[in-house]
Amino acid sequence: MKARQNRRRGFARLAAATLLVSGVLGLAISPASAHDEPADHAPDAENPQIVGDDGSRQIVVVEVNGLIDPIMASYIKREIATAQGRHAIGVVLQVESAGTTLDDPELVELLDNVRLAHLPVGVWVGPSGAQALGGAAHLVTMADFAAIAPGGRIGDFAAVQGLIHAHGPDAERFHRHDDGLHSGTSVRYFDAESAMGEGLIHSTAPSIGEFIFAMSDAGYLPPIGQNVTGDDGVVRRAPAPDVVVKFVKLPLLDGLFHTAASPAVAYLLLLAGLSLLLLDFYTGGIGVAAVVGALCGLLSAFGLGTLDIRPWAVALLIAAFVAFAVDIQTGVPRFWTAVGGVALLVSSLLLFGQHSMSWIPLVVGLVMVGVFVLSGMPALVRTRYGTATVGRDWLIGVEGTAVTDIDPDGTVEVHGAQWRARVNRLTPLQAGEPLRVSGFSGVVLEVEPLEGAAVDYREIRKKRADAPVSETE
Repeated sequence: MKARQNRRRGFARLAAATLLVSGVLGLAISPASAHDEPADHAPDAENPQIVGDDGSRQIVVVEVNGLIDPIMASYIKREIATAQGRHAIGVVLQVESAGTTLDDPELVELLDNVRLAHLPVGVWVGPSGAQALGGAAHLVTMADFAAIAPGGRIGDFAAVQGLIHAHGPDAERFHRHDDGLHSGTSVRYFDAESAMGEGLIHSTAPSIGEFIFAMSDAGYLPPIGQNVTGDDGVVRRAPAPDVVVKFVKLPLLDGLFHTAASPAVAYLLLLAGLSLLLLDFYTGGIGVAAVVGALCGLLSAFGLGTLDIRPWAVALLIAAFVAFAVDIQTGVPRFWTAVGGVALLVSSLLLFGQHSMSWIPLVVGLVMVGVFVLSGMPALVRTRYGTATVGRDWLIGVEGTAVTDIDPDGTVEVHGAQWRARVNRLTPLQAGEPLRVSGFSGVVLEVEPLEGAAVDYREIRKKRADAPVSETE
């Protein structure tokens, strides 16, 4: 039996994965600024002849989805700088965000990049139903031109140290607010109409196309539209032939880490990673589950390191899986399974601080772990260690020593490895007493004393009944 080797290998994998996760939790992201030398921007509607390298007039639309984390902030600054370098006539940020994970200096740096860009920057909160909350709401107020799609909203303004709210000709629309909307914390929310009434945005726009035309009509972009008559005879407004609207989004790898930094994904990745590590610890296979579990743990660690979490809740969640492991070894959910369940529930509910998580991923995660611990793992352990295909018949008849009193359950040592054991035929054993393995049930050995074992007469009668009768009888 190579149980001790399997356990050592499992502990080594678990330790390695833990070290990797701990290392990632210590990483800090410090994206570089996208501006070399910010300067005040004033709309230049009198110079519509600025064109891109290919002769077209480009408008870059940058998709800003999810929490604005360091990856997204760096991406926004980089795209603004790239658009400036390619002589684009404007940049539009299409925002759908519930807030940011940035600290105040990082958020101020991002807002300054938008506020002091060398080309017009607009922010459209859309499509319908989109929102820009917290730091994302400040992003709306920093733009040269801002609009909200019908059904959208902004609000939940938080105090940001060092934030300058006004610039250029729009300074008055910020200075006339004295209710702490920008200088302090406000949980007020504004739909499109009320935001316009408060002077927080310039217009409403149901689509990105309407927003770009409104931005041009307001003088922040050069004239870009033309009237086109369709096949049905209806005259519609369309971009001029030399106007190119370019949509950009996060690259694949950046998008992967940005997705991992959302509360729901980081939470589910953590549960999946711990479950897979626990699975590999008991299967003793080639380590595929451990590798996948470690990758899930790394992505989760990156996300949790970006979000506002409670470290003690993470520790409690990991402790819950340790408690699950104790009872999984016995093959039957008992006291430690209940302890792990309570720890898992409490840690899941209190894991995040400022950043909240909806109840859907919470329920999915709890149900997933419950099925895994209460049904999947016990069935796997019974199947793997309760059949002859594992090659453990050689244990029957092997001698060992009782580590604890066995009456009727206890711990024994056989070939240098400790096992859970149950005395055969209820003959008690004292600690240190020699014994013999008579069978096994799941991962529990059935043992008996070397001498004086109780005799089961039912088995004797069965053997006599099965014995062949000789012809002389």
